Amino acid sequence: MYDLAVMWEWIAFSVRWLHVITAMAWIGASFYFIALDLMLKPNPALPDGAYGEEWEVHGGGFYHTVKYLVAPARMPEHLTWHKWQSYTTWLSGAALLMIIYWVGGELFLLDPTKVDLALWQGILISGGSLTIGWLLYDQMCKSKLSDHPNVLMLLLFVILVIMSWGYNQIFTGRAALLHLGAFTATIMTANVFFQIMPNQRIVVADLKAGRTPDAKYGKIAKVRSTHNNYLTLPVVFLMLSNHYPLAFGTEYSWIIASLIFLTGVTIRHYFNTMHATGTGPHWTWAVTVLLMIAIAWLSSVRSGETWEEAEARELSPYEQKFASAEGFEAAYDTVLGNCSMCHAREPVYGTMKWAPKKVYLETPGDVARQADQIYLQAGISHAMPPPAAVQMDDEARQTIIAWVREVRGQ
Repeated sequence: MYDLAVMWEWIAFSVRWLHVITAMAWIGASFYFIALDLMLKPNPALPDGAYGEEWEVHGGGFYHTVKYLVAPARMPEHLTWHKWQSYTTWLSGAALLMIIYWVGGELFLLDPTKVDLALWQGILISGGSLTIGWLLYDQMCKSKLSDHPNVLMLLLFVILVIMSWGYNQIFTGRAALLHLGAFTATIMTANVFFQIMPNQRIVVADLKAGRTPDAKYGKIAKVRSTHNNYLTLPVVFLMLSNHYPLAFGTEYSWIIASLIFLTGVTIRHYFNTMHATGTGPHWTWAVTVLLMIAIAWLSSVRSGETWEEAEARELSPYEQKFASAEGFEAAYDTVLGNCSMCHAREPVYGTMKWAPKKVYLETPGDVARQADQIYLQAGISHAMPPPAAVQMDDEARQTIIAWVREVRGQ
């Protein structure tokens, strides 16, 4: 039955849930260890090789943490590794990208008003592009640029800006920002998999063999971990952006995404400095606010395809399949009467200025393109339209269900 669409939706929801849970675990661990490292205090009574200590209280108990600059004199009997949070976050994110933007690529990935590509070409660009950032960044870190961390971070920012612009030339606004987040997250997870963990394994192997570990391995891992710390907040923003058309659906969304990376730097600089010194530089908040004001202004610039342009545009094969099906006219009239007042290029409902999630339901092409979502949101479920706005009767919902199931042959 076509209700396989329901099962597919729940699969996507479950993978998203896993992705959010593991991301919280990874981000929490990352932020905690960066803060802990910066808060360490020297103590002459510490064991040989210990760098500093920190006393903390939480949940009714006291915790005493000691950090060794390189490693303890012998291998501890119990050692907890922090790696699976990162790996599971990336793997679940990759699965979610495939479910939404590859399987659902005709709807969510490609924007035919920007470039004419086959779905397989879009998928190839989607998957292949994620590795570019890591390869460039890793080579820069291994070059002489590693002696100039500020220059290294500036060059990484330039790469991110270029990718933000490039994604926006090919993909839908939602897909462009999501891919930029995945591009950055791939760098972060690759740091863990290819640098941080291998270097830590070398140190552990030396301890087990009775050798004195080389301090350079810990330094390499620390640099990569610090880079991840500054990239985390922008990635979270980009992953949330697909819910907010003002972030992804404007002409300058690629600039908005670029500026968000700067806010990640200013916010983390404040907290990192506060953890190290007890007080943070308050100017960072002023800069962050100014950046967000600039972002809000950029998002208010109206752009995109007009109703007339959308009406005149030739339907894609995917859209044509639904637009030519029996029952489309009735379904189209139903959607126009119940949904288009909000889902319009110039909404007329209340004080609404933008269509929710930039989903337009005005032209035959609009409705055909969103057939699956209309089926799920306003057909078999009552999620849309909001009952406070429009009370859609069961007969109208059955019209939508019959139309989409007719196309699917079920």
